Amino acid sequence: MEMTIKHLKFFLIWAFVLLAMPLMAQQRPETKFDPARFDAEMEQFITTEVGLNPNEASQFFPVFREMLKKQRVVFAEMRRYRHVDTNDDKACCEAIRKRDELDIQIKEIQQEYDNKFLKILPAGKVMGVIKAEEKFHRQAFKSAAKHDRGRK
Repeated sequence: MEMTIKHLKFFLIWAFVLLAMPLMAQQRPETKFDPARFDAEMEQFITTEVGLNPNEASQFFPVFREMLKKQRVVFAEMRRYRHVDTNDDKACCEAIRKRDELDIQIKEIQQEYDNKFLKILPAGKVMGVIKAEEKFHRQAFKSAAKHDRGRK
């Protein structure tokens, strides 16, 4: 499986997003992270950024949500390996191997759904979705970091 720099960046951004969600959820109650709102804002951003018409959006986003759901399951499993005792080489070796397997699972899910997306949207719009999603996550993290600095 050939991995491009764009796909690697996309994967790393998603990994960061999904691993950071529990931290965002620990915000004060009035600013608590709302995954449903986050997803709705992301969908609206992608729709606007890519210029999806209502028909395209109605066909694309159910499949997109399906992909996110599968990826989140794998990322949740990945989070279990964050707290490995670095003094235990055997546990570290096992965690490294398992995380590598999970990284590959994420890429396989992404590849599977990229192919599904290409059956729904033209390739240019699929690439636009990838870029828009990356942009949305960058902006969300900048905003969260800015908000977090303001609370200290």
